[in-house]
Amino acid sequence: MIMKKLICMFLSLMMIPGMAACGAKKKKAEAEEGFKPSLDTSTSCHINISGGYDNFEALEAEFDRFNEYYPNVKLMYTKIDDYNNMIGTVLNGNDAPDIYVNYSWMYGREQYKSSIDHAENLADPALGLDLDCLRNNVILNTDDGTLPMVPVFSNTYGMLVNNDLFEKAGLSVPTTYQELVNVCKAFREKGYKNPMMGFSNEEKTSLFILAIYPYFCGTVAKDAEAVKKLNALDPSAGEYIRSSLEKIDQFLSDGCVDLEACSGIENNYEAVILRFFEGDVPMMACSGDAVSGTAKRESRSEAFIASPFKYTFVPIPMSDDGAIFLDMSNLQFSVNKDSKNIDMANEFMRFLITSSELNRMAQKKGLMSPTKDLSFNSMYAAFGVVPESRILSPEVIGLTDDAVLQLRMAVYAVATGQMTIDEAVAAFGTFEK
Repeated sequence: MIMKKLICMFLSLMMIPGMAACGAKKKKAEAEEGFKPSLDTSTSCHINISGGYDNFEALEAEFDRFNEYYPNVKLMYTKIDDYNNMIGTVLNGNDAPDIYVNYSWMYGREQYKSSIDHAENLADPALGLDLDCLRNNVILNTDDGTLPMVPVFSNTYGMLVNNDLFEKAGLSVPTTYQELVNVCKAFREKGYKNPMMGFSNEEKTSLFILAIYPYFCGTVAKDAEAVKKLNALDPSAGEYIRSSLEKIDQFLSDGCVDLEACSGIENNYEAVILRFFEGDVPMMACSGDAVSGTAKRESRSEAFIASPFKYTFVPIPMSDDGAIFLDMSNLQFSVNKDSKNIDMANEFMRFLITSSELNRMAQKKGLMSPTKDLSFNSMYAAFGVVPESRILSPEVIGLTDDAVLQLRMAVYAVATGQMTIDEAVAAFGTFEK
């Protein structure tokens, strides 16, 4: 009898790994099966999605894919002029959209209250959205645990890299600050006057803040008291930005950037891209928004057409501990809870919020996907291998736009020689746009 029990226990233990493997295979199989309609596929209705983009070809491609399941559903994208200021009025009107673009920074601000109040709670399990496919950093944290919006694109700061120039020079893309300094020196010695460039004519999108903001977030990420004082614009909080000011000063002193050459770049989008496409700049600081415009501008650059090259987007390593991936949402969708076609609006969202569809749309738009897998797109693959400990979100940290404005202005003042580090530290809380 005892022997039979022992045999049964042994067989049961042997079956557990097999059962786990079967469970994993079943889950994988279900994921590979793809989207399964939950409504009557003959349903006929109109779904209107509103946003601020002039065109949204990547989303319209998703309309076509959704119509393979629901051929009688007409989906339409509508641009709203002065979107941020007008979306609240539109939502309160007779022609309110069923789905609309939303932004995390609108949450908690009185002037954008309508944009949040009209939003359905997308965290409701009954809706069936695959929220697990999204990176936690880009999901809005709310006071009550509801989710008024979900990310469809994400954003970050980094630098475009001319991979062909690195290969020709026998150099590796830098992953630490000292490597960055060494690479810049090596390129200068090889005759490249401007190893690293970027927009420098305005504080808001300057190469200085693009380079230092991730580093700054790393200095306060685990210091709740620092974040509290920074957000309150406490004059003493200026000391929390000192190390970042010292780092940007060192960055310039180490010869990483030729500021005189950068002054000719008129904006942080098209001008940055076209200057990079000249082919003589190894590294160009920019945001993910700028990267999204590169594909369309390849054909607008005579230099790139004549001598095309491979390029990727990577983090700027401002620390010898490695680069920080500043993970931010770019654009998010909300469902209007008063939509007359809310069931179909939710069905479209259930279709869209999956790794496959979000990755497909992000790749077509040229933006970073909000999903956990970034390896599918070689342009952003370098961010996908940054250690989790070095992936940070201003939203998770809790930094407000007011605090970031103070940092931005101080960094620009120091980088352009308008203030000393001590002066900028002392001026924290007094900077104005």
